[in-house]
Amino acid sequence: MAFSSLALFDRLSPKDAGSALVGRDIAFGEGPRRRLDVYAPDRMTGEVPVVLFIYGGSWRDGDRRHYRFAGRALAAQGRICVIADYRVLPEISYPGFIEDGAAAIDWINANVGNFGGDARRLALVGHSAGAYNAAMLALSPLFLDASARGALRGVVGLSGPYDFYPFDVETTRQTFSAAPEPLATQPVNLVRPGAPPMFLATGTRDRLVYPRNTIALAKALRAADVPVQERHYAGLGHPDTLLALGKILRFRAPLLAEIDAFLGRYLDPREPGSAQ
Repeated sequence: MAFSSLALFDRLSPKDAGSALVGRDIAFGEGPRRRLDVYAPDRMTGEVPVVLFIYGGSWRDGDRRHYRFAGRALAAQGRICVIADYRVLPEISYPGFIEDGAAAIDWINANVGNFGGDARRLALVGHSAGAYNAAMLALSPLFLDASARGALRGVVGLSGPYDFYPFDVETTRQTFSAAPEPLATQPVNLVRPGAPPMFLATGTRDRLVYPRNTIALAKALRAADVPVQERHYAGLGHPDTLLALGKILRFRAPLLAEIDAFLGRYLDPREPGSAQ
């Protein structure tokens, strides 16, 4: 989806009541692509869980300011939502954009308490390339320290690429061809027992990131006894699993409600493993 169109959608989409942008243009590292925004529920009793939303864009572009509809929707469910930019091609290639996600998590650990968030209860929500970044942060041993991995309670992946080796299209060649271990760039190869629970969703009409990616990762998670919920929404294409978070297209799939139920089970309890 062209980012001019996404910016227009965000501008025209009614925003969810019950949440607000409470932190804007906050640096979490050096450079203009390492900045984030924070959304919070209007009413909080004590510290609330935290969601880091990671947008897509083929690792080439993206702007957190075009995802206000997603930040407000997720925060209106009663959780802090952080949306962070990250460096993209041609400035960097793999694994720079995942390292930026880890840096955003470091910022959350150190600072989200100032906004009423509980950094010990963190979930990742990503769309497209952002879902890949989220899965790699959760599954690879290279990016998060033990404390951050322990705080990560769940991952929501929307229309994500998880199993795309060999790199046979221009975008993946430019992004991943320099990786010293290509197979280790694929989330489907990194699943291990004890990985965070995942909610994986795709659309049956996705012709950009084919649903087989979701099927393959869900299968690997089940084989490792990792809790996974797999959803295939009829008639939805690649951008639709993102746009269905917006109020004007929410009727197309019960996606936001199912994300809320997943996070309510795995993220909201104060003690890990105490899902209701």
